[in-house]
Amino acid sequence: MAVIPVELAGRSYEVRVGGNLLADIVAQCGKLLRKSRVPIVTDSNVAAHWRDTVDGSLHAGGFEPRWLVLSPGESAKSWAGLEQVMDWLLAEEVERGDHVLALGGGVIGDLTGFAAAILKRGCGFIQLPTTLLAQVDSSVGGKTAINTAAGKNLVGAFHQPSLVLADLGALTTLPVREMRAGYAEVIKYGILGDRAFFDWCEANGADVVGGVVTAQDYAVTESVKAKARIVAEDERETTGMRALLNLGHTFGHALEAQTGFSERLLHGEGVALGMVLAARYSARQGYISHSDAERVAGAIGASGLPTEIAPLGLNCDGRALVAHMLHDKKMDAGTLPFVLLRAIGEAFLDRQVSLDDVGEFLDGQLQRR
Repeated sequence: MAVIPVELAGRSYEVRVGGNLLADIVAQCGKLLRKSRVPIVTDSNVAAHWRDTVDGSLHAGGFEPRWLVLSPGESAKSWAGLEQVMDWLLAEEVERGDHVLALGGGVIGDLTGFAAAILKRGCGFIQLPTTLLAQVDSSVGGKTAINTAAGKNLVGAFHQPSLVLADLGALTTLPVREMRAGYAEVIKYGILGDRAFFDWCEANGADVVGGVVTAQDYAVTESVKAKARIVAEDERETTGMRALLNLGHTFGHALEAQTGFSERLLHGEGVALGMVLAARYSARQGYISHSDAERVAGAIGASGLPTEIAPLGLNCDGRALVAHMLHDKKMDAGTLPFVLLRAIGEAFLDRQVSLDDVGEFLDGQLQRR
């Protein structure tokens, strides 16, 4: 088992990566489980695979699991979903010193974490990520949020978990599409800041998606290490360092919004397309070569992820996509910084990007096949 500390000012927590962690949940959580009743938020897909395992571990340790099982999908990460979780936690008499378990992917982690952040002005929570995307990205770093009609993750809080248990066994239950979506966040760490890891992903990406445990272990561990370093340096995204983790997200969130945050485009697929667009726009601006931009696209496409917009059939123009970007959380004094590339493995924030030029660029991308 790999143990990665997330070192923050005055506090820290661990991310543990390994097998059979959910079956050993009582020993892993230790004193964080301070009362006999343990509240767990999950969705019906995850519950079908892992409820019995978690139940067995908790019962064997003398605990009583209490379950809130939500409908799966992005729609749960909403005002209505938040209200449902909050009402349930209050009915369960969860106290500020308790820990709520978030068992699931990014939706469950974000929603439960935000509920924990505001319940009685803040209670504890433990992340039990069951998707590759959640294990390498959303479960680490304390960003919690819900979506609104105006856009994705616009209402939320920074609220760090007390512990993250990334059980690699959970990945065996994922459909290949979900594995690919998670892999987008793995290769992101190579593209934005680690050329050697990008090279490793080029050579081993198919093994990660295909279920080779040693490759998955390395990919998750190295991704968490990279994110932990960045979060420790810039927990609340004030210096610009943590903003680099948004590589692909400005373009990707616009595509997600245009598809109605639906199953047409999973978040990881949006990030993958967004990274391709960020690389191509970096080439348009003269920061990297067109051949490097297409190398990024090729590495992403080799895992089965999308690299072109046209197949989505969006029926919009570049200006419509830019309009979605105006709701981006990174907007500052009327300008929107973009995470672009000076090289593969070297991302930076460009604060001088013309949104009109982005619109023209996207018009061209919408025509590519």
